[in-house]
Amino acid sequence: MLGPRMPESEPTKPSIEPRRRSRGRSHAGFLVFLALLLVAGTLVVVAGRYYVWCEGASGPQTPVQFVVPEGASGSQVADALHEAGVLRCGMVSRWLLRRSDMADDIRAGTYALTTNMMPEDAFAAIGNTKPLDMTARFTIPEGYRLTQIAERAEEVLGIPAPAFLRQAADGGYSLPPYLPKRNPVEGFLFPQTYRFLKDGTTANDVIERMLEEFRTATVRLPWQNAERLGVTPYEIVTIASMIEREARVERDRSLIAAVIYNRLRLGMLLQVDPTVGYIDPNPDNGVTNSDYAIRSPYNTYLYPGLPPTPIASPGLPSLRAALNPAHVDYLYYVLCGADGHHAFSVTFAQHERNIARCLG
Repeated sequence: MLGPRMPESEPTKPSIEPRRRSRGRSHAGFLVFLALLLVAGTLVVVAGRYYVWCEGASGPQTPVQFVVPEGASGSQVADALHEAGVLRCGMVSRWLLRRSDMADDIRAGTYALTTNMMPEDAFAAIGNTKPLDMTARFTIPEGYRLTQIAERAEEVLGIPAPAFLRQAADGGYSLPPYLPKRNPVEGFLFPQTYRFLKDGTTANDVIERMLEEFRTATVRLPWQNAERLGVTPYEIVTIASMIEREARVERDRSLIAAVIYNRLRLGMLLQVDPTVGYIDPNPDNGVTNSDYAIRSPYNTYLYPGLPPTPIASPGLPSLRAALNPAHVDYLYYVLCGADGHHAFSVTFAQHERNIARCLG
């Protein structure tokens, strides 16, 4: 029996209030269920992006002497590769190793590897197998511009460079909130090493994969700083692209970023040489005096403010510098020294002295 028994002389009447509470509970339960589905869906998307990121590689390739001890399991080797900086991830790499059927091929010994390797290349290097013949290694260094990426796609994947550039221009790509729709993809094809099928890979396949890698690789950057700096996320990438093309040593990146922001704040011309190189009809000859007279919004010697788009694909260090400029008052810098560092100054008089010292 579900409740107290009613007297037989008084007929039972339907009760409305309990039903209301029941519907309320059902409605609330449905909302909770829907919320859980949304959370689960978001987690699936995030997990998928993380998995794709773990399959890739980017950054400097520093030599690593890697030792596989006798009796080490595949999982132990994958974790050790991650800890040594050879692979991006540990847990996903363990799964990739099992899926590749290479775990049984790993041999004990000492191997010459590098940091930032593709998982399958690292697994093949410590076993008796070779990377899959059906795929091609597609490496884009930091600072490559779109035309260079198109040339590399033609060289490695057989995609004609003009067709790649047409797809990049007409594909209607977007990457909110970083890349608004109808903006060029220049600067957003993330530089790293990828693997694509040798046959059948299209320009769209490459562009979408590289854009997704940008989203995945940069998600932890402090993009909220853009508003404080007075720029949009798209403009952050533009600034980072200039830093990428200017900086030769790591410590200069945040200082160059500071110079760019200081000049923007004061309304000064940015006068960044790589923006002129971007429009140079003969880039192989370097920037010449006549190039500084080219009438183009990319010429930051003639036009104030930022160039209309990024001028290259920046890596994470340059993006990080664009979001975290140094707290200095520098307005000038000049290349100085064989190691490629710059000398920075606040006044033009100091800048002239640095020019005489560094270039004289």
